[in-house]
Amino acid sequence: MIRVISLFSIFAFSLLASAADLTREEVIHLLGQATFDKPADLRRKNLQKVDLSGLDLRQADLWGADLRYANLSKTNLAGQNLDLTIMRGTDLSGANMEGVSIFGVIMIDANLTGANLKNSRVIATLDRARLVKANLENAFWGADMKNQTMGLMRASCNKADFTGANLRNANFNRVLLKFAKLREADMENINLYRAVMSGADLTKANLRGADLREAHLDNAIFSEADLSGVKLEGAIDIGAATGIKQLPHKIIIR
Repeated sequence: MIRVISLFSIFAFSLLASAADLTREEVIHLLGQATFDKPADLRRKNLQKVDLSGLDLRQADLWGADLRYANLSKTNLAGQNLDLTIMRGTDLSGANMEGVSIFGVIMIDANLTGANLKNSRVIATLDRARLVKANLENAFWGADMKNQTMGLMRASCNKADFTGANLRNANFNRVLLKFAKLREADMENINLYRAVMSGADLTKANLRGADLREAHLDNAIFSEADLSGVKLEGAIDIGAATGIKQLPHKIIIR
């Protein structure tokens, strides 16, 4: 009996430990009192699985918040600092995240379908994340080589789904894109210098003017992709890629 009670106590404690700090209604109340000078204090709060969908969170301090599996679909997070938050499995579909900063964040399995990530700065783990038809125009997800005191910091998007996404003029230098889906993505003028794209599917993608110099391309698929003006100097294992046997004359290979 004592052992049963003890196990029940441990189970009850674990439930309490994982319970969210605030409900949706409490968050809405805090937002109603917030201003840009004095934002709602959600800093480091446990908001796991809380439904925050459709809320304007621009006047909230979310630094370091635990947002695992929370519903942030169609929220307004424009310009937010989401550094050191936890967003594994978070639903951010349709969210306005223009200009956000996301540094040191785990976003594995996150749903960013249709999200606006234009001009965002992201150094996070987005493996298996869904970014179907997301807007990443002018986004900077690559390595900042002037600030690498902690080692090489760049986004990891292995097995992420960017199908139909807008990646025009994005900086994805050195980003990990192993087995990523980039089918029909608009990647015109994207910077993929030294990106790791092994097994990535770029079928029918627009890669006009893209920089793929020294990128890892083994088993990458470029079937029916527009490769006009692509830079491929020093590309690694390009012979193991498919769909680029007949290269446009403007492509340069070293």
